[in-house]
Amino acid sequence: MTGTGAENAPLTLDELRDTILDAALPHVPFDGWTMTALAAGARSRGLKSADVLRAFPTGPIDAIAYHSERADRRMVQALESQDLAPVKIRDRVALALRTRFEQNAADREAIRRALSVLSLPQNAPRSARLLYRTVDAVWYACGDTSTDFNFYTKRGLLAGVYSATLLYWLNDSSEGSADTWRFLDRRIGDVMRIPKMQARLGEALSRLPNPLALRHPSEWLRQGLPRSMRTSYPDRWPPPPQRR
Repeated sequence: MTGTGAENAPLTLDELRDTILDAALPHVPFDGWTMTALAAGARSRGLKSADVLRAFPTGPIDAIAYHSERADRRMVQALESQDLAPVKIRDRVALALRTRFEQNAADREAIRRALSVLSLPQNAPRSARLLYRTVDAVWYACGDTSTDFNFYTKRGLLAGVYSATLLYWLNDSSEGSADTWRFLDRRIGDVMRIPKMQARLGEALSRLPNPLALRHPSEWLRQGLPRSMRTSYPDRWPPPPQRR
């Protein structure tokens, strides 16, 4: 495989992708996520057009996907080097997302351009997979081990938080992205309240009469409904069985 510089050292596929992507990113704000930008990056590292196609067979959309997947890996690696055991789960999530944004601060304009490409109808499936991969990586980094329905609920809720915060971050001009971190904390706070609301709703619903259990007027009385409702249709149900 083609290498870089005079040494012509062989590169693995991921090394080739990293080399071309890193060299192409400065061109993306001007040329967009195009073969022009990727080819320019490759040329600057002594690589050829064939190397671009080897690294990204379907072109720019592959480069965008690799950039996102690499950001996920780097975020997970950064969090694995920290002791998160004493950290509350909401703070872990905030830390994970903030880490990902901060690691990619230099690529903000390239990410903005990537969202434009991913928003095209033909790229919707790829966009959805990348979003799922990111929120799944966040929960993995936070130590989530759920395997029940909560697995999907957590990722669905976090997808909304991440997407909203990403758009806010791209347009945030505050020093150190301070406004973004406050926005992120508010969104996570909103999401953390949802399970409590669901629990309260479930408790309230559990106190309502079960319509499937109302097979006999005596069941109505047991559920606390008016006696008049029992006597309105005296012949509809057979008498309850006698206990011996």
